[in-house]
Amino acid sequence: MSEQRSPWLRLYRLLRFIPFYVWELLLSNLRIAHDVLTPRNRFRPGIIAVPLPVLTDRQLIVLTNLVTMTPGTVSIYVTEERDTLYVHCMYLDDPARVRQEILDGYVYRIQEIF
Repeated sequence: MSEQRSPWLRLYRLLRFIPFYVWELLLSNLRIAHDVLTPRNRFRPGIIAVPLPVLTDRQLIVLTNLVTMTPGTVSIYVTEERDTLYVHCMYLDDPARVRQEILDGYVYRIQEIF
C-alpha cells in the first residue's frame, strides 16, 4: 500500500484540516459580524475565477461545499471542463490573494485527504 493511499495518513491529514477549517469559519464569521455591527460598510463584493487542477467528483463536491459553507463566499459555477471554479466573495480586496488562499487552503488539502 502506497504512502499516498494509506488510511492512517489520510486520517492524519483530515485531523489537521479540521482545525484549519474551523479557524477559517471563525475568522470569516467575525469579519462579517464586525461589518454588520459597525456603521461603515466594508463589503467589496466580486466574482473570481479559480483555476482548478484535475479533481475527482468527490474532491470537487467537497471543495464547492466547503467554500460555500464559509461565510462570505459562495461557489457559483464550475465549468464543464471542470478546470475553473467561479466564486462570489463578499470581500474581494485582492483577487489574486483570495484565489491563492482557496488553492492553498482548500484545493491542495482536499486532494491530500480524498
